[in-house]
Amino acid sequence: MAGSPITRTTYTVDSLLAVTVEVFNTRGYDGTSMEDLSRAAGISKSSIYHHVRGKEELLRLAVGRALDGLFAILDEPPAVQGRPVERLEHVVRRTTEVLLAELPYVTLLLRVRGNTEAEIWALERRRDFDHRVADLVRAAVAEGELRADVEPRLATRLLFGMINSIVEWYRPGAGPEAVDGIPDAVVRLAFAGLLA
Repeated sequence: MAGSPITRTTYTVDSLLAVTVEVFNTRGYDGTSMEDLSRAAGISKSSIYHHVRGKEELLRLAVGRALDGLFAILDEPPAVQGRPVERLEHVVRRTTEVLLAELPYVTLLLRVRGNTEAEIWALERRRDFDHRVADLVRAAVAEGELRADVEPRLATRLLFGMINSIVEWYRPGAGPEAVDGIPDAVVRLAFAGLLA
């Protein structure tokens, strides 16, 4: 038995998604071909088709990963129990944490425009998430915990505008203290202006 065994790179759907998301975020979904994905992954197109039906399924899986992370927050005990303002603060903090943990996937989610069935599906789920958070804002306003002079849908849009902007400026590798401080900073800044 001479030499060591030949190792071959094997791809799972998860590892293929990581490469796919990087290419989609760099080239854009519309500007990416299956050939581009094949080259970036270092595997044949037929190997990709072994895992998925095509480019749109890869997009749906990728944005689905981001959406699943966001929707899971809404079922966490601190998001469903307690005063509305505390629940909202939890959702804002955890949304920021999920964005940072799943940065490439959330970045892709924020770039979909509704040009394909997968994009339309993603936009509908994002709207549902936004509506559920707006309901929390409304509940906190009704309890007198948040300012009543800012319309709840507007407050929700402003909150998500601040959180979602992180994808434009945050770069991983800035150090763990930077990541750890971002969710708390978002909560402090957001609620300093919203608390009644």
